[in-house]
Amino acid sequence: MISEELLDAFRLSGEQVRIVRDGMERNDVIGIVVAWDESVVVIRKFNRRVVKVSRKYICVPLSAERPDPTEGLDV
Repeated sequence: MISEELLDAFRLSGEQVRIVRDGMERNDVIGIVVAWDESVVVIRKFNRRVVKVSRKYICVPLSAERPDPTEGLDV
């Protein structure tokens, strides 16, 4: 789960983030952190639409390398 401190840092800096939901890069959500609560994060995408995603997904800065969400899982 994404920590409160990390979300607050992303919101204050206005840095674009990548939410990795599965192994397919085209399913990533890219945008700016707007708000959050205990279960979801609100992301504003490039086209100004707002998306709610679960806090259980991986969140990294857009400038960082995309992590593999299946790494470490016994499938």
